[in-house]
Amino acid sequence: MEILGLSITRSRGVLSEALAPVRSGAGLRGIWSRLISEPSTGAWQRNESLETPTVLGNPTVFACVDLIARDIAKLLLRLVEQDKNGIWTPVESSAFSPVLRKPNRYQTRIQFIEQWLSSKLTFGNTYVLKQRDDRNVVNGMYVLDPSRVTPMVSTSGDVYYELRRDDLSELRTDSVIVPASEIMHDRMVTLFHPLVGVTPIFACGLAAMQGLKIQDNSNNFFANAARPSGILVAKGDMSDEDAANLKAYYQANFTGPKVGSLLLLTNGMEYKPVTVNPVDAQLIEQLQWSAETICSCFHVPPYKVVGGQQPTYNNVEALNQQYYSQCLQSLIESLELVLDEGLELPRPYGTEFDLDDLLRMDTESKSKAAAEGIGAGAMAPNEARKRFFGLGPVEGGETPYLQQQNYSLAALAARDASGESITRTPAPPAVVEPPPVVMNALEPAALLWAIEQKAQEVRLYG
Repeated sequence: MEILGLSITRSRGVLSEALAPVRSGAGLRGIWSRLISEPSTGAWQRNESLETPTVLGNPTVFACVDLIARDIAKLLLRLVEQDKNGIWTPVESSAFSPVLRKPNRYQTRIQFIEQWLSSKLTFGNTYVLKQRDDRNVVNGMYVLDPSRVTPMVSTSGDVYYELRRDDLSELRTDSVIVPASEIMHDRMVTLFHPLVGVTPIFACGLAAMQGLKIQDNSNNFFANAARPSGILVAKGDMSDEDAANLKAYYQANFTGPKVGSLLLLTNGMEYKPVTVNPVDAQLIEQLQWSAETICSCFHVPPYKVVGGQQPTYNNVEALNQQYYSQCLQSLIESLELVLDEGLELPRPYGTEFDLDDLLRMDTESKSKAAAEGIGAGAMAPNEARKRFFGLGPVEGGETPYLQQQNYSLAALAARDASGESITRTPAPPAVVEPPPVVMNALEPAALLWAIEQKAQEVRLYG
């Protein structure tokens, strides 16, 4: 059988063993890729579940997933090579560079990375099917629907993946089992099984559902023209038939589109609104708690998605650095490692995201960093021009410079040990003022001395 040009034959010798599908722990009941948790106690018995598509309707959940996926996808993904000094330098390779620029036939690099991260954040797992060419080099990558993939483990401990039909990824059969060598598997924290990542929605799902229910209640309230529900109070007894007729009459004429119509009450009946006042409901505080809880599970600073209190200091670089280290760094480095292993890159090649597009500085900070880097001899002027300002090279700017008065510690230690001073460029000799001379024809010796002094000045100072 062939999938994306790969003949699935290497697994035949092992498929005779028992393959057990990997399931999640008790907290995730059943198929982990769909079911997240019970929204409340006993919800499973009432056929109520908390599913990822529903939770994604919460604006804070959607904003966190979208923000993380877009921020990483906008970074340039490049092939790099490590030199003998341990420095990674961008390079081009006819075997590996094309698939990084165009992962498959229907997605750009940005769309591919966004789908990779969206799958990982919402389902806890990303499965990427490899496509190989005649050289057995990976020339295509397809992110699979995580609900159509099941990890499986043989009795000998080998890992396989059961893939169900996916026409977009050219999986034409209803079910096929492929070895782990043909799948790139990137996963979140594995709470229940090493092959099963758990989405942050597992922790913030209830908070997300609470926020959705608050919004639904508010929507129903304002759909009723912001009029609270109420009760009709009648004096005396009323038969069940009369009560039912009155209820039907009221609902048919004074609810929905007819809210606000004139209501006429007779026989001493009264209408009393029933609602919870905003102080008791604390809707704004509840929504804020829900949003902040979701942000904490995704490790996203709340001000980036829900507004609220902004940082008290104005330093774009420091804020982005904090966002990178707390939220993005683990996701970025995990993606790079999975790509390195999945593309089977030989040493010293690797993949790397260019973080300069993320950790951008303001103009003042860039100018200061460039000046300090050049002044300390750490960067050549052309390097600073390219990195901080996006400018091209200038003649003579390829060499790092350092102030002449700086000495190495070794030179200073040698001076202290010898007790001698370090030789510097000698200063010009001091000018010796001639003694007062009376210039006249009767003193030729004094005249000759003055001429020699003037000639010496000319030689020294031109």
